Amino acid sequence: MEGRSHVSTAVVGTPGYIDPEYYQRERLTERSDVFSFGVVLLEVITGQPAISKTIEKTHISEWVRFMLSKGDIKSIVDPRLNEDFDVDSARRAVEAAMACVSPRSAERPTMKNVVAELCDCLAIVKARKNVGHENESENPLGMGTVALNSSIEMGPLVR
Repeated sequence: MEGRSHVSTAVVGTPGYIDPEYYQRERLTERSDVFSFGVVLLEVITGQPAISKTIEKTHISEWVRFMLSKGDIKSIVDPRLNEDFDVDSARRAVEAAMACVSPRSAERPTMKNVVAELCDCLAIVKARKNVGHENESENPLGMGTVALNSSIEMGPLVR
């Protein structure tokens, strides 16, 4: 064991969350983190796991891409919300998540851009809910009726 360390430098990750380019280049970047975040965002929006538990083991991004081709955003959003969400805000959130999971890292947005887009989704919901309902609580993507403290600012954290 001489000269060996207990610290491992090998990349370890859960299938479905690792940047597809990592398998080709064996290098992780900030855009690799964006990919993983996009997968988590898709899981939150859809209520589905990163990789389906069916025989086909479909990645969530493939399933969402297929559902988007049908044009029905309501079939993508978690059915447990009983269609209690803002469709435009949900569509933009799905589009942001899909940009994050682009197979090519150069086509993925920065986290700053993703946060800005999600803040825009929140603004859409707030604007629509405030018309005639100034005191109602809302959540970031207009999904459900979870009360949030609207004074909290969203922003990326420094690593």
